[in-house]
Amino acid sequence: MKHIFLIIISLSISHQLIGQSKTGYLTRDGAWCWFSDPRAIAVDNTIYAGWVKSNGTIEAMRFNTKSGKVKSDDLFFKLEKDDHDNPAFTLTNSGDIIAMYTRHSKKDLYINRLKDYKNNSEYTGVQLIHPLSKKELAKFPREHVTYANPYSLKKENNRIYAFGRWTGYKPNMMWSDDGGTNWSKSKVFITNYPFDFGNRPYAKYYSDGESKIHVIFTDGHPRNEPTNSVYYAYYEDGAFYKANGQQICTLENIPFESKDASIVYTSNEKDGRAWIADIAQDENGKPVILYTKSPTEQNHEYWYARFTKQGWISKKMCNSGKWFPQTQVGEIEKEPHYFGGLTFDPDNVNVVFLSRQINGVFEIERWETKNDGETWKKDAITKNSKLDNVRPYVPRGLNKTSSEVVLWMENQKYIHYTDYKTSIKYWIKK
Repeated sequence: MKHIFLIIISLSISHQLIGQSKTGYLTRDGAWCWFSDPRAIAVDNTIYAGWVKSNGTIEAMRFNTKSGKVKSDDLFFKLEKDDHDNPAFTLTNSGDIIAMYTRHSKKDLYINRLKDYKNNSEYTGVQLIHPLSKKELAKFPREHVTYANPYSLKKENNRIYAFGRWTGYKPNMMWSDDGGTNWSKSKVFITNYPFDFGNRPYAKYYSDGESKIHVIFTDGHPRNEPTNSVYYAYYEDGAFYKANGQQICTLENIPFESKDASIVYTSNEKDGRAWIADIAQDENGKPVILYTKSPTEQNHEYWYARFTKQGWISKKMCNSGKWFPQTQVGEIEKEPHYFGGLTFDPDNVNVVFLSRQINGVFEIERWETKNDGETWKKDAITKNSKLDNVRPYVPRGLNKTSSEVVLWMENQKYIHYTDYKTSIKYWIKK
């Protein structure tokens, strides 16, 4: 089961775009979704990221932002051609980096470990975990494991929490107290009653790394829900809370229902179904959220929301255009809610990197606000492109470096999440 290969390549550098900046390719063959994160982290001037190749191989990458060198490791050879399977990364207390990933709607969770990242070691062979317990399956039928989101909390003795859409197609969580070697069985922590396994809330997470994990989630998939709202809760010290600090329930009392959490946006037919893009926290530890509204499938609006003393304040950023999958002639688009994507700079939530349609092509831009989203300064990262640029992501942990970095997908072909030929590019501003 061990499939480890090591390749060292140099990065191709393209023209400068904003000030002293560089762009280039991390790989010419890689895709990712936006529900397994952190899909890239930064440790000691090196970015650790991963994706799914066009043959289904799970690949991890180490990118030294100073030298410009990349080391690539195949974590699992030809696991599955599906962009839902991209790995997510976290740094353990012992100094290991673990990469965690799943197949799409299967039973197992996979972990590879980089034990000595400072000395260019290779990842270990795969560790298989079956997170679903018989007890949970009895309450919430359906074995289903998709997505992995690992986060370590220093104030809980470096316990690692992992989240995903697992038992019953619902948000699940499990944890490890020994750096990711042994894990608890998973527990559903959000569901509506009566239980419906056809309902699939989508969730995204962000952690301060100390004590808190922020969660945003929806009613379900916007394709399936007549209205699809956005909800927020945070986990801290054994319990879940609303944005205002009111406790929802403890870990012993999960799951809770969507209506028990804070409501960021209440969907309606006029304003459109929502989907979620990213979450971070401001300098006061308060949540900041990026999400979409889709009044029609031909236009996905980008929205920026902050939690204040007055409650949730949402500001529209822009219209982003329609979906980016390349719909085949004579066919109906299977994923009309696949918007271009937007992500925070988590160390400065006044900065957002987004993908929107300009002259028929999705381009990456850097937006910055100085008045909580009332107005924005816009700069182009890509311009006059021939190929779509989508799903931007800023690596977590960049505050330890001197560079601003964003990564994204460039689509030679993207027809479906199982039919693609895409690259991963980067932009660095010194």
